[in-house]
This record gives sequence, C-alpha cells and structure tokens, in this order.
Amino acid sequence: MGGAVVDNMPPGVKAPDGGWGWAVLVGCFVITGFSYAFPKAVSVFFKELIREFDVGYSDTAWISSILLAMLYGTGPLCSVLVNKFGCRPVMIVGGLFASLGMILASFATSIIHVYFCTGVITGLGLALNFQPSLIMLNCYFSEKRPLANGLAAAGSPVALCCLSPLGQILQYQYGWRGGFLILGGMLLNCCACGALMRPLLIPKRPQELDKSTPRASEEKKPQPKKKLLDFSVFKDRGFVIYTIATSIMVLGLFVPPVFVVNYAKGLGYEDTKSALLLTILGFVDMFARPASGLIAGMKVVRPRSVYLFSFAIIFNGCTDIIGSQAKDYGGLVIFCIFFGMSYGMVGALQFEVLMALVGTEKFSSAIGLVLLMEAMAVLVGPPGAGRLLDATHQYMYVFLLAGCEVTLSAIVITLGNFLCIKRKKQDLEDKLEMAVTAAEKEGLSCGAEGEDDNESEKDPKGKENGNVGAVKADEMITVEEMGKEGRKEE
Repeated sequence: MGGAVVDNMPPGVKAPDGGWGWAVLVGCFVITGFSYAFPKAVSVFFKELIREFDVGYSDTAWISSILLAMLYGTGPLCSVLVNKFGCRPVMIVGGLFASLGMILASFATSIIHVYFCTGVITGLGLALNFQPSLIMLNCYFSEKRPLANGLAAAGSPVALCCLSPLGQILQYQYGWRGGFLILGGMLLNCCACGALMRPLLIPKRPQELDKSTPRASEEKKPQPKKKLLDFSVFKDRGFVIYTIATSIMVLGLFVPPVFVVNYAKGLGYEDTKSALLLTILGFVDMFARPASGLIAGMKVVRPRSVYLFSFAIIFNGCTDIIGSQAKDYGGLVIFCIFFGMSYGMVGALQFEVLMALVGTEKFSSAIGLVLLMEAMAVLVGPPGAGRLLDATHQYMYVFLLAGCEVTLSAIVITLGNFLCIKRKKQDLEDKLEMAVTAAEKEGLSCGAEGEDDNESEKDPKGKENGNVGAVKADEMITVEEMGKEGRKEE
C-alpha cells in the first residue's frame, strides 16, 4: 500500500467524514479540554503557592495569564512548525513539553520558577497540541465538520468539571508539589492524542506507477514549496473582518466566568453556593456546543454559518448586559444558564466559521495569525475589567463593559459580511458576465468572417473553424481564470 503522506489535504484527497476521523475527534476532544481547562484548574493550588512562597494573589494569578498568553500568542510558531514537520510530531513533542513543565514546577523554589515551568513550558506544550489538533480535524471532516467542531469544543467544559475537583483532591492528599507531579503525568496523554493524528494518504493509481506514461512524468515535476506562514490570508476580506471581530469579542468574552463567583460573594452568598454558579455554567455549556454543531451542519444553515455565529455573539453580549442587573442569587443562576448557552454556541462556531472562510489549505496559517491577534486581547480584557472594578467597586459596570465589547464585535462581523463581502461578490459576478458577453460577441464575429471566407474560397472548412474554436477556447479560458481568481479572493 504505497502512498504519499499529507497533513494539509490536497485537492486529490477527499475528507473521510468518519472512519479514523472519529479517533482524531476523540484526541481533539481531550486536547481542547486540557488546553482551555488547565489554566483554570491550576488556580486551585494558588492558596498553597501563596503560603509557600509568601506572595500575593495577584502574583499567583500571573500563572494562568502566562499559560493563556502562550496558548494564544505562539500561534504563528505553531503554524510554522506544522507546515514544516506535520501535525503528529509537533503534537507529540508538545505533549512532552506540557508534561515536563509541570514536573519541573513541582521542584520549584520560587514563584519565578513556577512562572517559567508551568506558564512558559507547559503553555508552549499545550499550544503545540491545540492548534495541530484543529488542523487535523479540518482535514478529516468536511460534510460533518460543524458537528465534529461542536463535539471537540465540548472537551473544554467537560475537562473543567473534572480537573477542578481532581485538583482539590490532589492538593488535599499530596500537597501542591505532589499535585503538580501527578498532573504532569496526566499531560503525557497529549502524546497519545498526538499519535492518533494519522496523516491522510494519497493512494497511487496503477497508471501513475508506469514510468513511461506522460501522466507519471508530469507528476514527477517538482511541486511549488509551501510557505511556512502564509500571510496572503490578509488579502481575504472575510478573514480580515473575522480577525478584527473576534479580537474585539475576546476583550469581553472571558470576563463573566472570571468575575461571576465574586459577584455572588459580593451579594452576600457563601463560597460554596457562589462556586456552584460555575458548575451550572459549565454543565449548560457542555450540551450547548454539540447542539450548536448539529444546527450549524444543517443544509439550510451551513451556508449562512457566519450569521449564526453573529447571532451567538449578540446573544452572549445581550446576556452580559441583562445579567449586570442581577440583584440576587436566582438572577445570577438565570444569567449562568443563558451565558452557558451563548458561550457554548460561540465556542462551537468560531473555528468552524474560520475553516469555512479560508479553506483547508490556508487554515494552518490562518488560525495561528488569528490566535496571535486574540492573545493581545486576552491579556488586556480581564485585567482591564479588574481595574474598572477597583475604580467603581460595582460588578454591574464590569458586566456592562463586557457585554458592550462582545455586542460590538457582532455588529462588526455582521455589517462587514453583509456590506463588504456581498458587494465584492456582486462585482465579481458583473465582471464575469461582461467577460462572457464579450467572448460570445467575439466568437460570433469570428464565425461570420469564417463563413464569408469559406463562400469566396474553396478551401476546406477545418482551418477557419479551427481558428474560431481557438478564439472561443481562449475566451473561455480567460473567463474561467477570472472565476477562479474571484473564488480565491473570497
């Protein structure tokens, strides 16, 4: 069984939409869970770290911030490594880095050591797993891709519901050092998930095995070298609009989960009851993501997935604005239910929309550049909300700000898609129609000249008809090339 191994699916390979793709989906589910839930799960050990190293809460909070910054900010680096070496080796090395960071952190003698080991090394390892897993999921699924994205995204709330209680148990039984060591061993599962990312194979056809055939000689011609980081995605209006909108969205998207527990405590409710709000939010989120994937995969909805994504963002922003007026625990419970629904929709659709915009070939570069832009917003959003809270001492203003930022991003992506993309498509259609009309007129005039010459001369018709056919062929090629260029620009 000979074949050429590929990570980014070439035109000759069709996405299986099943088969080994389900194993890839399981691996992506686990990786997504570790990547998004681990920075929050580590916060369970903060009190022990404060006591051990005699630091403040703000000092330990930098651990989660560095983890998230590495997860988002190293996107271009991950894109380069994936395009150079492929997804599987990058993920296996990333799993080793993620595990090594936590193991080294268990021997830390200062908070700076924890920053470097847990924040930088483990964060880099998780980043080297998260992005390639999404790329492979995009290669294995096409028709069922929205559902696959929804199921993979559900790994985040599931892992959060499991890792946070597990972290508390490990801290109680073994202390923070033993807990870090065991979590480091668990992260070796990322290597196993990386091993599941089997590249697709291009089966060799019998006629291609015959070296004497012209097709085989053509196939032997050197292929153009793939760019390690393709910046041409910025020429796509849809990608630029998506990047701007998601960067604005991330400013406020992660703020409510960070502050909702303290919001409840500020209203006078006990710690256990306040922490239950995050459990409610995560439980709803767990089911909202696969359901959103199912809806996005419907034939009627899928061509309009950008508008569904816009609705999810507006839903999330309005939930924040209305939730800011909550005055009791019941109001916060209702807020967490609706926020979990909208948050799950956004999580399930954000990468599905990106895949639909740029396609399989450029997705590895596009996701790296998008994550880099979002990393800046991640570092600004929650700290900015914290400063607003210090200035006003009112959680209402924090939630209002987050809601306005998220709603603004929905307006940007909706108007950008409706005005810029629609107008661009109409211009391309007009140009194509004009080209076809010109080609038909040219063909008719050439045909008339050919008939006059044939009547006056007794030469065979083949020569003149051949000229007319050549002209028509040239015109049709020009039209076809314009159509291709239009599709590339879209």
